[in-house]
Formats: sequence, C-alpha cells, structure tokens
Amino acid sequence: MSDEFKIEIVNPEKSFLLKEDVTEVVVPAYEGEIGILKDHISIISFLKPGVIKVISKSVEEKFYVDDGIIEFKDNNLSILTSSIINLKDLDKNKIDELLKQAEEVNSKADISDQIKYLADQKTEVLKSIN
Repeated sequence: MSDEFKIEIVNPEKSFLLKEDVTEVVVPAYEGEIGILKDHISIISFLKPGVIKVISKSVEEKFYVDDGIIEFKDNNLSILTSSIINLKDLDKNKIDELLKQAEEVNSKADISDQIKYLADQKTEVLKSIN
C-alpha cells in the first residue's frame, strides 16, 4: 500500500507546485511545526513565516513562506500563500533584502503585537537560513 498523497501549493501568480507522490510535509503553523503524513486527520491551519519541507521518494524540497493557509482533507494537501520561494533559488542578497524589510517593520514604534510577532518570526527564520 502506498504512503503517498497529493500536494498543491498555490500563490497569486500560479500553481507553484503540484505533486502526487509526496510522503511527508512539514509546515510552519502558528501551533508549531505540523508534520503531515498520508491519512492525517483533516486540518485547516494558518501558516507563519517559515520553511515548508516537502518529502517525496527520499528527496526533500524546502520552500520559504511568509504566510498562508493549509487544508488537508482526503489525502490532498492544499497550501495557499501570498509569497513562496524555493530555498535553492534564495541567494544571500535576497535573504538580506527580506531581512532588511522585516527589521524595518520591527523598528516601527506604532505596530501591533501581531505584526511585531510576525516580523520577529520572519527575522528568526531568515537568519537561520542565512
């Protein structure tokens, strides 16, 4: 019996990734990292800035996301995000640019706790990638 399920990642520009042979996905949710395997219970959750790991046939792909929503139902994982970047396409200059943007947001005095939390998360993740 196969341990594979389907994933689709969509951003505003296009369907970013579509695979039908995924064995595991780890997503950065507000509740913490969520590992999803075939036959996982149905779930809907919000993503925070972090790295999505997609594993298929012992090959691991990693993607940086700022935000998004995931839904897993009937062995289909859908991820909707406004911003996603494959880590192998993320060079030092792009990381530095994203870090600078997050630090600028964080330095503002009149931001909400939620915005500060997200900027802190983004800064932490980007520094760990760098």
